[in-house]
Amino acid sequence: MTVDVAVATAALGLVVLMLVLGGVAKAATAGGESEPGGLSRLGPGVLVPERWRKPVMIFCSAGETVLAAGLLLTHHPLPRWGTIAFFSVATYVLLELRRRRPDVGCGCFGDTSGTPVGLRSIGRAVVLTVMAVILTVVPVSGADLPAAFTWEVGLAGVAGAALLALLSPEMGEGIARLRYRAPCEQRPMPAGKAASRLRSSAEWRAHERLLTSGEPSDTWRELCWRFFVFPARGAAGTAEDVVFAVYLSGRRPPVRVTVVPAAGMENGLRQSVEVSAQH
Repeated sequence: MTVDVAVATAALGLVVLMLVLGGVAKAATAGGESEPGGLSRLGPGVLVPERWRKPVMIFCSAGETVLAAGLLLTHHPLPRWGTIAFFSVATYVLLELRRRRPDVGCGCFGDTSGTPVGLRSIGRAVVLTVMAVILTVVPVSGADLPAAFTWEVGLAGVAGAALLALLSPEMGEGIARLRYRAPCEQRPMPAGKAASRLRSSAEWRAHERLLTSGEPSDTWRELCWRFFVFPARGAAGTAEDVVFAVYLSGRRPPVRVTVVPAAGMENGLRQSVEVSAQH
């Protein structure tokens, strides 16, 4: 295998990996945003009006996924030129963000890229643009990978991966997060995720028949617990509230439940429900 093919093959794996990771992270960030304006701290959404920020994030995610598939599945020049254009535009956008909004992150990997744009992020975009040019000059594809496991490809891949890691500020953030894990009380947890945990629990199945609505009439968070109040009808036909408490940590978090008179939540029983869930 010649050196140029080895370098191109290694570049293919790295570019596809970065496109896939970036696309998945952006989709997760756009789909999981829990508060209005949450994308205002990430590029390139900050360069467009607020109503376009989420669509732009989703569009970038879809574009990266399509480009990655095109590079892997075909030798056609269109996805290769498209990849050059994508990373070239990304380089320009990062330069603009550094000039106009030095306080925001690049958003390259969704909300994990929250560090203000610096020379490392810009340098990474330049390196990926160069790799995309190599893939255009030497158009290898996924069909060439099974026969590509040689020491030349491995060496080129390790060198390229090391360079990208060096130029990725997210690596430092990830290491810092591993070293320090915030206590449960301070970790963000979208209400929708807690609701999914609730609906898969045995406590939900045991009380679901009592509920008169599938949507909670109230929900709030107290330390490591998320509370959901559902209107219900008791055995005697009386109006009641079923209050679920979902613990926000662990793979199989405990769920506690209590049934109170419908007027109870309005008459100040919320605090006692909170206390009973925690003991």
